[in-house]
Amino acid sequence: MEYDDRYRQVQRPKYDCLLFDLDDTLYPLSSGLAASCGKNIQDFMVEKLGIDRSKIPALSNLLYKNYGTTMAGLRPFESSLCSVLQAIGYDFDYDEYHSFVHGRLPYENLKPDPVLRHLLLSLPIRKVIFTNADKVHAAKALSRLGLEDCFEGIICFETLNPIHKSTISDDEDDIEFVGSSISSTTASSNEIFDIVGHFSQPEPRSVLPKTPIVCKPSEDAIERALKIAKISPQRTLFFEDSTRNIQSGKHVGLHTVLVGTSHRVKGADHALESIHNIREALPELWEVDKKTELFFEDSVRNIQSGKRVGLHTVLVGTSHRVKGADYALESMHNIREALPELWEVDKKMEVSYPGKLTVETSVTA
Repeated sequence: MEYDDRYRQVQRPKYDCLLFDLDDTLYPLSSGLAASCGKNIQDFMVEKLGIDRSKIPALSNLLYKNYGTTMAGLRPFESSLCSVLQAIGYDFDYDEYHSFVHGRLPYENLKPDPVLRHLLLSLPIRKVIFTNADKVHAAKALSRLGLEDCFEGIICFETLNPIHKSTISDDEDDIEFVGSSISSTTASSNEIFDIVGHFSQPEPRSVLPKTPIVCKPSEDAIERALKIAKISPQRTLFFEDSTRNIQSGKHVGLHTVLVGTSHRVKGADHALESIHNIREALPELWEVDKKTELFFEDSVRNIQSGKRVGLHTVLVGTSHRVKGADYALESMHNIREALPELWEVDKKMEVSYPGKLTVETSVTA
């Protein structure tokens, strides 16, 4: 009897998704974009918000440490419950801020990276970008690197901050995965919170204001991103250059890779000097394809062909193994006796059949 059906035992890989930060992760800090971004933020604070330049270093440091980003700390938030403006209290348009801060970056410093492109495209796992930056910057940076088609989607500022709505929805079907074209409208604050003065007190009595902006390293931001992209943290590998973001990611259950140093810190499962070291440091990501195919056949020729393309092979109809056969079964009824390990990984196993191949669909929300 000839076996027309070819069964494939799929031992589920450890990771279903690779979640990548963008800036200073997919390209090096030495590109100079981070330094230029910092300068542009300071210039925005002086030119658009009227902040004394001499006060900016201390202010920026406190905002970054306490709110995740300078922008998040500057922005006011009107509570729907008490109509009190929170965060530091400067009113500005989100798009104007991003245009000023990112629109002046030296993108010419980013060059196409064919090595990284090949590595990413060769990975047989979902790949998603997760950045605090706006979608225009993300698209421009990825395009300059030649990586614009290497990812399933982008979770960016607009994705987590859909300010065309009065509240941020918890329904992932109500949020666009790659962000949306929006503009901000927020009432101006009459009073600016003095965060420098707040922390200069030996025992600050007031509570630090909240921010309306959702961004890393907030665990809430990471959890929202995972929900939007339908990602399980326990089955996701998170690549980041920020130690704070790595630690927050670890707290929500992500597997973590710190990029930019070979020294692991608390919260980092792995550390890469460069993203280019990914295959050297994590070869198991590429071994998924080699270990997932178990091919059952009664034809020796087909068994040998399957072996040549990397399948694990089981010759059916004889107990004598031939060249190219990893196993041999007198009958299909002997499968459990000969391959008990298939039942030992019941929680890690799926069985699929030819002609019914799973097709990966893009994530939308």
